Amino acid sequence: MTTELEYLKATVQNLKDRQDIHDCIVRESRARDRQDVDQIASCWWPEGIDEHGAFHHPAPLYPERANAGHAKFFRATSHNITNHLCELDGDTAYCESYVMGGLAWKDESKTTIALGRYLDQLEKRNGEWRILTRRCTIEMTADCDPSWVHSDAVKGFLKPIWSKDDPSYERPIVAKTTEQGVRW
Repeated sequence: MTTELEYLKATVQNLKDRQDIHDCIVRESRARDRQDVDQIASCWWPEGIDEHGAFHHPAPLYPERANAGHAKFFRATSHNITNHLCELDGDTAYCESYVMGGLAWKDESKTTIALGRYLDQLEKRNGEWRILTRRCTIEMTADCDPSWVHSDAVKGFLKPIWSKDDPSYERPIVAKTTEQGVRW
């Protein structure tokens, strides 16, 4: 018979595992939007595989390949995790995370919004969750007029930076004058 304390302990562990898994998936997306090779790598087990369409990337090669693929065509990306389902099976997790990606083309001719899913298998080793296998889907896309970011309505907003110079890395986070930082 399970005691109330044992039940609560198991429940808290389940919630912690789910949060750690979600954090790993979100952190990996954020790292790709900053072209942060170290942070991308920290989300994958060394023998992991990423399946992006026709390409299968071994985890040790994935950070550099993902960054090069993005940099070849785009000046900025924004990966947004929305719906997230997680099925736990001991130290294995099966996840389906919907992703909405904004892709700003280098030539500034358009911004593409791509909708898809990450089908992930993660494993927990020594208390840490990381991705072992990722399969990506593309469900639909839409091309948008990118000119709005050059309008007066956006003037003064911070721009994204594909490096650790992005303001999201700053600690502490403090407000700055509109003359500071890279801005629209």
